[in-house]
Amino acid sequence: MNLSPIVLLHTDKPEDSIEVLLKHHADLDIVTCNTYNELPDTLHATGAEVVYSVRFDGTPTFPREELLDTDTVKWISVAGSGTDHLFPWDPARITVTNTAGVAADMMAEYVLGCVLSFRLNLRDFTSAQRQRRWTNGSVTPLQGSTALLVGLGYTGQAVARRFSVMGMRGLGVRSNPAATNFVDEVYPVSELVNLLPNADVVVIAVPLLDSTRNLLSSREFSAMRENVILVDVSRGGVLDEQALLTALERSDIEGAALDVFAEEPLPEGHPFWDMENLILTPHCSSVYDGWELRSVEMFAENLQRYRGGQSLDRVVDPERGY
Repeated sequence: MNLSPIVLLHTDKPEDSIEVLLKHHADLDIVTCNTYNELPDTLHATGAEVVYSVRFDGTPTFPREELLDTDTVKWISVAGSGTDHLFPWDPARITVTNTAGVAADMMAEYVLGCVLSFRLNLRDFTSAQRQRRWTNGSVTPLQGSTALLVGLGYTGQAVARRFSVMGMRGLGVRSNPAATNFVDEVYPVSELVNLLPNADVVVIAVPLLDSTRNLLSSREFSAMRENVILVDVSRGGVLDEQALLTALERSDIEGAALDVFAEEPLPEGHPFWDMENLILTPHCSSVYDGWELRSVEMFAENLQRYRGGQSLDRVVDPERGY
């Protein structure tokens, strides 16, 4: 291992990233690349060993093969938690880490805000206000209701903590069930469909894997309560969008909030745009002022371990996806 590796910052904001990185590694040899197209030539010209990678221009055109098929790259540090755009890779040849948790608190606030928007009828009240129409309104408390958290990683646990403060009962599913703070009961994923009838709120926060693709489809929506609120902050593809659309059109569920989609940007003609019982946001629940700099800080801490010959933090297992 080279204790003074060439580090490539693949980001659209390299100046800020360099400043943060040099605070921790003043002697570091840093190169930058701020486009997808120029990445292959930059890797070839520099022989970079470590790449800090931001998916700043979406997934479809991300230069995955060019990044993974180099002879020099030994470690890819992904800014954020999702690594599905790199699947698969050979962990014996390249180590992939992420900065999971960098946006967990922000995403938890997003989830809470979406649930409150429905439970407090804020969307209906806003519509009535614009029409200058006084209504006989009512609101619904969260206290005493039950939340089912599909995924209990950093984000799922941050959501559970906030729901607990609101007086909600927490159920959770995860690949390896274990006692989890702020969650009353934890089950394997195989129990998902049996748990859904108990939930007033369902939150999806799992990585996109073969095992999680279409994890919630027609069978799962049929098992849900009519008053359920669904919030998806995972990855496009975990949720069967056609099944959700059918459930919303039939009012089989009360409403949903989606921050992720199978195709992004969402096509202009997609029927989701016209659904009144759907909150739609442009994959931004993890985007807050300063997240990039916090992510680089976490990379810098991990780079200290790398240069010291220590085990890296947040290594992603390509089989598990986290």
